[in-house]
Amino acid sequence: MVVASPEPARLLVIDDNKVNRMVLARSLEQLGHSVETAEDGEEGMQKLRAQAFDLVLLDIEMPKMNGFEVLEACLNDVDLRQMPIIMTSAMDEQDAVVKCVELGAEDYLTKPVNTVMLRARVNASLEKKRLRDEQRKLFRTFATKEVAEELLRTGFSLGGKHVNASIMFADIRSFTTIAESQDPSDTIELLNDYFGLMFDCITENKGSINQMVGDGLMAIFGAPMYFEEHREYAVRAGLRMLDQLKLFNAQQASKNKTQIHIGIGIASGQVIAGYTGTQSRAIYTCIGDTVNLASRIESHTKVVLRPLLIDNYTRLGLSGDYRLEDFGAAMFKGKQQAVNIFAVSR
Repeated sequence: MVVASPEPARLLVIDDNKVNRMVLARSLEQLGHSVETAEDGEEGMQKLRAQAFDLVLLDIEMPKMNGFEVLEACLNDVDLRQMPIIMTSAMDEQDAVVKCVELGAEDYLTKPVNTVMLRARVNASLEKKRLRDEQRKLFRTFATKEVAEELLRTGFSLGGKHVNASIMFADIRSFTTIAESQDPSDTIELLNDYFGLMFDCITENKGSINQMVGDGLMAIFGAPMYFEEHREYAVRAGLRMLDQLKLFNAQQASKNKTQIHIGIGIASGQVIAGYTGTQSRAIYTCIGDTVNLASRIESHTKVVLRPLLIDNYTRLGLSGDYRLEDFGAAMFKGKQQAVNIFAVSR
């Protein structure tokens, strides 16, 4: 049985020996691939960070930055750690090759490189990459990019850890009435269009959509990947959502379709973030008083008639130019002390 070759790919050959680079590049091009070369590890890393490649063939002994250092740099880079790397070495470097494979290299080839072995190893590595890319795409269909990358990097285990994050709840106003007044297919289309816009606003501001329940959503800023400015980005996302909703409603009005209004609540503080459920079915989520408070604040938008409300701790993390309206202290269910609430606008 003849196995079909993978689709043409973009490959990078990193080798300080000019003859080796030329021979490898020519052989790979004859296999139908597009090939770039680099004469040392430092130049190779520059190209890897500036361009997209499907596979790297990497020499071990090189000036400026050797193969070990290149491999380690790739493994420590979130964008490059999944890059398949085939080591190339002379026969007397086998111990070094074993070390590279243990560090995460995909495979190895001995010099001078046999054309048949080159084809086999390259095709196998590209096929593994294709399968990993499909797995990552599937993960991202059912989880956010951040959660998917966390799973691929560390694997799955139940449990959580304390993190400082911002939690957002958003909900469509009078959704039950909207759903009752139109055909279910129109409601599904409305939700899909709405969520598509809202998700982009959140992910563009480093947020992670945690869950959707009917017409509502919960998003996390600062987990699973922590960043210091999570409060600022959460508010930016909320304002962006409101801006996009205005455009969305204008389009809906032009088509004589239903327009919607939303309420957004944001609270910041300590939460426990991690996977909850069972080994066979689990979700990445956050729990804690901050989560409950964000939900209560979102509901409070109906009381004060403002679309975006935040707590005081979120306010203290803002550095941008925002218009803040102080609504004073509010008592929420489950809280023993009143919470200062602020409306945010541009």
